[in-house]
Order: sequence, then C-alpha cells, then structure tokens
Amino acid sequence: MAKKRSGGGLTGTQQAAKFLGVSVLAGAVLAGIALPAAGALGLAAKGTVEGFDEIPSNLKTPPLSQRTKILDSEGGLIATVYSRDRTVVPIEKISPYMQKAIVAIEDGRFYEHGAIDLKGVLRAINRNAQSGGVAQGASTLTQQYVKNVFVEEAGDDPEKVAQATQQTIGRKVRELKFAIQVEEELGKKKILENYLNITFFGQQAYGIEAASQRYFSKHAADLSLGEAAMMAGLVQSPSRYDPINDLQEATKRRNVVLQRMADVKDISQAEADKAKAAPLKLKVKTPKNGCITAVDGAGFFCDYVRKTILSDPVFGKTAEERQKLWNLGGLTVRTTLSPKAQAAANEAAVAKVNKDDGVATAVVQVQPGTGKILSMGQSRPYGLDQKQHQTTLNLAVGSKMGGTTYGFPVGSTFKPITAAAALEKGLSPAQSFDTPWKITMQENDFTRCDGKPAGYAEWPVQNELKSEKGAYDMTSALGKSINTYFAKLEQMAGLCETLTMAKKVGYERELGKPIRQSPSATLGSLESTPLDMASVYATFANRGQYCTPIVLESVRAANGDKLNVPDTKCTRAMSERTADTINQMLKGVVEDGTGTKAGLSDRDNAGKTGTTEGRKDAWFVGYTPNLSTAVWVGDDVGERREMFDLTIGGEYYEKVCGGCLPGPIWKIAMTGALDASETPSFAPISVPRAEKPKEPEEGDEGPNKPRKPGDSKPGDTKPPTATIPPITLPDDIIGGGNGNGRGGNR
Repeated sequence: MAKKRSGGGLTGTQQAAKFLGVSVLAGAVLAGIALPAAGALGLAAKGTVEGFDEIPSNLKTPPLSQRTKILDSEGGLIATVYSRDRTVVPIEKISPYMQKAIVAIEDGRFYEHGAIDLKGVLRAINRNAQSGGVAQGASTLTQQYVKNVFVEEAGDDPEKVAQATQQTIGRKVRELKFAIQVEEELGKKKILENYLNITFFGQQAYGIEAASQRYFSKHAADLSLGEAAMMAGLVQSPSRYDPINDLQEATKRRNVVLQRMADVKDISQAEADKAKAAPLKLKVKTPKNGCITAVDGAGFFCDYVRKTILSDPVFGKTAEERQKLWNLGGLTVRTTLSPKAQAAANEAAVAKVNKDDGVATAVVQVQPGTGKILSMGQSRPYGLDQKQHQTTLNLAVGSKMGGTTYGFPVGSTFKPITAAAALEKGLSPAQSFDTPWKITMQENDFTRCDGKPAGYAEWPVQNELKSEKGAYDMTSALGKSINTYFAKLEQMAGLCETLTMAKKVGYERELGKPIRQSPSATLGSLESTPLDMASVYATFANRGQYCTPIVLESVRAANGDKLNVPDTKCTRAMSERTADTINQMLKGVVEDGTGTKAGLSDRDNAGKTGTTEGRKDAWFVGYTPNLSTAVWVGDDVGERREMFDLTIGGEYYEKVCGGCLPGPIWKIAMTGALDASETPSFAPISVPRAEKPKEPEEGDEGPNKPRKPGDSKPGDTKPPTATIPPITLPDDIIGGGNGNGRGGNR
C-alpha cells in the first residue's frame, strides 16, 4: 500500500512519480496518436483520442465574449455591458514588450518547440523530484491557449468549467492532441495573439486590451517594459499578484518577469535592473459594466434594450440562443434613444418627484409614425441599492420587459378610445346626453364580443362632483371627464367595438391576458403601461395609424455583420377624420381645461388627464403631431396608497390630480424634447357641437318637464329620437374643460 502523508495526500516523491507517469503516458499517447497501436494503451476510449481527427473551428477562431456597446440614435455611448470585459485586438496593437514578457515567463522556448516542449517536461520532472512536490508544470503556451478556449466555451456554467479543467488523463490527451493541430494550422504568431486576447488578467479583465485599460488606463499597444512585465506576471495567479490589492507582491512578481526576460536575452540586464528600480505606477480605471452606468438616467431604457434582444425571436429561435448571443457580446447596438429627449425626460421625472418620496413617476416618449421609443425616465434611479431608493423595476413597461405585472389602471385617459370607437361607428361629436351626476346602468345592456351580456349586475356610475350634471356633447364630456356620458357613449358605440378599438391602438395587457370585457373599461378601470399609452396617443397624432413601439435602429456583430432587428408594424386603427376629430377635441384639455398647466403655448398640442379610484394613479398623456408623451405618478412599492394629503417633491398636495402633477411633468418633458424650429400643426377640421340647452324656466324642473330634441333620459340606451343639426364653430373656440370623473378621473 502506498504511503500517504498524515493529511491523506501523497508524499512529495509520490507526487513527482505521478507527474512523471502522467507525462510519460501522455507522451506515449501523443507518439502513437496516428497509429493503431494507440488503442493498446487503453486510451482510445471515448473522451480521450477518439473523434479528434479534425480541429474544431472554435480553436482556430474562438468566439470570445466581448463588450457590447449600446449607443443612442446619434452614435453616443449609453452604456457598455458584458459578461466578459474584453476587447479583442490584433497582435500589431499589442506592445512588443508584452509579447516578449508573456513568452519569457510562461513558455521561454515557445518559438523553438512544437505543441509539446519535451525539454520542458524533463526539466519539470527533475525540479519536482528535487523539491519533493509538484513545483513546476510543463504546459506550453499553446496548451494553455487550448485549455482557455474550453474554459471560455464553458462560460459561467460551473459544471462545464469543471469538465474543462478536470485533472484527468483523458482531458490532458485531448488538450495535447488539439495543441498539435493548433500549432500546425495557426502558427506561433496567431497563437500568441489569441492567447493574449483570451487570458484572464484579474479585476474582471479578460484579454490584454481590457487589462491595460483597467490597470493603466491605456491601450495594450502603449504598455511600457515595466507595465508589460507586471501584466505578464498576473497570468499565473491574478488574485495573488493583483497590484490593486497587494502592490508589494505584484512588484516582486514583476521583477521576476523582468529577470526572466533578461535571462532569455529579450532585454539587457541593464534594462531589467532599471525597470526593477522603478516603482509601479498604476492608473486604475474603475470597471463600468451594465445599465447601471447608463448616462442621463437611461438605465431603464438600456435594460429595455437588453430585454428586447433576449426576448425577440429575430435574435434567435430559442431563449438559449438569444442568451448566448447576448453573453458572447461584441455587439454594437444603435438604439432609437434621442439624447435630447432622454435628458428632458430624466429632468422632468425628478423635477416634481423626489427619489425618496412615497410615490414615483415614469415618463416615456414615442415618435408618432415610426414607433421609435425616444426616452424613458423615472424619479427613482436605476440600480440595486434600496437604501439609495434605487430600483430596476421599469414603471413604463410590463413584466415581460422588466416592469410591473400588468401596468396601472389608466383612468380617464381611456375615454378618447371610446370616443374614437363611437366616431368610427358613425356617431357625431354633437351626440349629447342629459344626465344627473350619477346613474345606475345594467351590465346586461352591454354585449361582449362573443354576443353574451357583459354581466347581470347593476353598474352604478357617478361623476366626481355633484355639479357635473346636465347636457354634454362629446367635446365637453371629454374636457370635463364626465363618467355618466362615457358610460352611455360606450353602450351606444358598443362594448365590443370599444375594446376592439383599444386593441387596434395598442392598448395591451401583460402576460397574455386578454382585455377584460367590462363596461367599466371606458372609465379606465383596466390596466396598461405608460409605454402603451404613449403609443395609443401617438396613433391620434399619426392621424389614426398605429405603429408598434421599437427600440433598435441596428445591431452589428463583433465581426461587423449586420443583424436583423425588429421593425415597427404600422396598421390603420381608425380613419384620418376620426383621428383629426379626436385631436381637435383633446386640444381643449390643454387650452382651457384642467390640463392648462400642461399646455404648450408655442405649438399645437393635445392630451388627457386621468386619475383612478381613490387617486391611486394619476396620468397625463399628451402629444404634438411629432411627439407623444405619457406620464404616470403613483405608489410603486407595497400597498397602492391613495394620493391624498401628501408632500411630493417638497410640495404639498391635498389631492393629486392628473392636471396638477403629471401635467406639469409632461410639460417639462415635452418642452425639453421638442425642437423650437419644428412646430407642425394638426390637420384642420371643424368639429360639430350640440346646441347648448336653455336654462330651465321656473316650473320646468322635474321628471315631467318637456324634452328637447337631442335630449336623453338617464339610462337611455338608444340614440335620441331626434338630433340637433350640427353647429360648426371656428377652431379657436372648439374645446372644453377637463374635469374629474368618479374617483378623480381627470
């Protein structure tokens, strides 16, 4: 029985003998690789020599994981992301000192031997025997390169890494076999280039270029003798010789490399001594990786880009393929982000809401006609430090893209969708209803898309203020957010038609959930996201054509090849006339309604305020012909609080409404993003209005008062028996206020 140390390990002599046996055995296998006799050695089983007739392409040109650059629409850098911080460079861009240093310390006879250095093997055996242990290995630089390729290919999979580094004869023979072929097909110069690009140098830096930037803030081509020696010394043990953590140990190791360079005549002894005497002068560059480093608060936009590449089939049929593409990196991703719009959105998001407030805000901007997402801003900064009120939850999007589960109820910002459905059905903007401030309707008076009733319960509907009663047409009801009007309008337009219009303009729910076919949809009870709502309103701005939102302009692989990217898909959601009519009606909200705090005075603009039940959400979604912006304010953590008696951004709010907080945020974002020289107008159109009814005379009040043509009783489900002829008013007086519905649907 072999003797063992007290700790259970082999003695130094036994370790040396084992090393000798493995080396001789490997040499024998190598000598007989091409011969049938190799099988007699018992090493031609699976996992050793069998199947190695041709060198895999990944050993010739391994797909090295590199940095991915995410750029804005003008080519500016948003962020750099990587699983491996590496920038591949050709040998011509690596300092000659670095080339000599790594060869001197790792494989001094690199240019003299083949894939295997027999002299090195014998020398290692001798020294290991003398030391009583395994003090020196005999792997050539080529063998190290082959091993690194397998490790790189394993990625972050612990099991695959273990397989790539397992200390077995089979793995060693496989490595030696490939090393021979690599030597034959690549040559020394290419092997050295590949080695310097694949090797890990510590501090998250892979490859010589990234390492040079990390330790000395310079390119690999510019490394001095002393710097190159230090870098070459890191390879043996990046943690032990890390100059950032132990400068003294790193200096000692550098001097060992310098002396080795002198011994092999790469430099003179005088040069070595001079370099040894010089102190190590680091100029450390902190690694900047990931969307957390994005400029102008664009971390959420950056993460949306990442999610797009990981989820869209255009980048790979399976999730595994897309993840591999992302991890491999080396991509140059040009996005739709506008630097000007992003700066404006970020400024707006933090102007009225502080990062440590109990509520948060999200701002997102979309370009009508192209679907391009121009910006994403939030009041809470992107990051993982909750003590600093950071978050990675993107409030502008749904869960699939890194956001909330479904989004948020949209309140009265849904009402223009109902109006569009009614107009498409042929109803006039002059359609009026005369209602009290609250009514009760029956769910079975609303029909789902499958022809069945929407329910069988009573549906009580009321406006926020008791004073909100009487006769309203579509323009005034939009302006004042009259819930009772829109409940009746939805019934007349049709529940199915209304929800079909919602789908046409991009109103979606996350996780594949269909839109609930509930009559309360018209009051904004259903959830959506700020991005979807910005896209909905961009449809109005684009004269009725909906374009799916996109975030990518182009993507190029590391080799320069252009990859396919998702294109926007534009479809007709409504007629131009319907969209033009909506635009004119919504102009009144920002001109003389409660949205006046949001209104832009130098250009055509339109929008809609909205708050939800209990004021848990407040919205302003608005647009010009060339920009659509959605702003949401609400509680993003824990219980959804009601926004009463709150201090937000240092300002006290008795109750938060769409016009008093999201509206001003919208104005800041729009003002900063828009070019003062470009002021396109909405298409002109005259919007019919209902005749304003006369004030009731004494004795006319009560249920038995005479009805006028065009009036409807509360609960009417059919169009009035007679209508008032449309009255055309000049564009400059068309409009109407924008008020609250039940629960503050302003």
